[in-house]
Amino acid sequence: MKALRRIWEHLEEAFIVFLLAAMTLVTFIYVIINNFYSLFYWLAEHWPSASDPLFAIGDEIMAMAQAMTWSTALTKALFGWLIFFGLAYGVRTAGHIGVDALVKLTSRPVQKFIGTVACLCCLTYAGLLSVASFEWIQTLMIASIGAEDLGHFGVMQWHIGLIVPLGFALVFIRFAEILVRILRNYQTGLGLADEAADALKLAEHEDDKP
Repeated sequence: MKALRRIWEHLEEAFIVFLLAAMTLVTFIYVIINNFYSLFYWLAEHWPSASDPLFAIGDEIMAMAQAMTWSTALTKALFGWLIFFGLAYGVRTAGHIGVDALVKLTSRPVQKFIGTVACLCCLTYAGLLSVASFEWIQTLMIASIGAEDLGHFGVMQWHIGLIVPLGFALVFIRFAEILVRILRNYQTGLGLADEAADALKLAEHEDDKP
């Protein structure tokens, strides 16, 4: 079971890296192509003997840039997948900010109770949104509407929106794991990020520097 968990966590991290890399690569290529044709126009103006082929190359590159209107839509889709897929990753890695300064002043049993209630609220929220968004995806599947600027590639709106119910389902699973750990006394809260503690550690680290 632990081996499967490690495999899933590595796949989760690899998929996030893939989304970030794909977004960066698509944007980089579009920016390069969108500005590269001006170089050939400049060369054509300063090299009259080869102006015709240089202008032709510049025109081809400009046409490629104009045809890449899908790059913006693809970047938005990848960013949406990164957001909703990253929700569960943030829960696992304590990436979400926790507002629990007052809770930490209470006794451990009270912290455990508050953590249990908070976890149940998060489970309810994630479960409701997962079910509701799945019904929305079913409607999009029936409508079979192509995605903006990506429909001619066979990408439908429900392909992009599928990450919403999937993302909240993963969030539900992560909070279910936290609830089990709370009930087993492995932790008392949701295990979210503590900015105050991080700031103190950073300050201590700066003070230790020579």
